[in-house]
Amino acid sequence: MNLSTALYLDDLTVGQRFTSPTYALDAAQIKSFAGQFDPQPFHLDEAAARNTFFGGLAASGWHTAALTMKLLTATSPGIAGGGLIGAGGEISWPQPTRPDDILQVVSEIAEIKLSRSRPDRGMVTMRSETRNQRGDVLQILTSKLVVPRRPG
Repeated sequence: MNLSTALYLDDLTVGQRFTSPTYALDAAQIKSFAGQFDPQPFHLDEAAARNTFFGGLAASGWHTAALTMKLLTATSPGIAGGGLIGAGGEISWPQPTRPDDILQVVSEIAEIKLSRSRPDRGMVTMRSETRNQRGDVLQILTSKLVVPRRPG
C-alpha cells in the first residue's frame, strides 16, 4: 500500500466503495493451500471431490479468506497508513470458490464511529464481497477495522 495515497478515518464516508485488483486461482494453488491448512478430500482431489457436498474441487473457505485479505491490502487507495487492523467481524461463504475463478473484492463502508477514549482513531465497519469473474458472491466479510485519524 502506498502510504501517500492511504485513506484515514477523516477521508471515509458511509457508502464509499472500493474495488480490488483481480487474482486468478487454479487447482494447483487450491491443493497446495489445502495440503498445508485444510486437508479435506474436496480441497485435494478432483475425483474424490465429485462425490462430496461440493460436487467438485473447491477451495477452502480459509483460502478464499486469505486471498480476500491479499486483495484488500492491494486495493488503492488503501485504508489506513498503518495497515488494516481488524477488531472482529463475521464471514460467510455462500458459494464455493473453484479452480480458474478470478477473484475480486468489492467493499463498502457501512458505519464509522469515532472513538470516545482515543480521539486519534475510530472504528469502521466494512462489508466486503469476494466475487468471481461471473459476479457470483463467494464470500461475504463484514469486518470492524481500527482506523487512525489523519496525523496533524
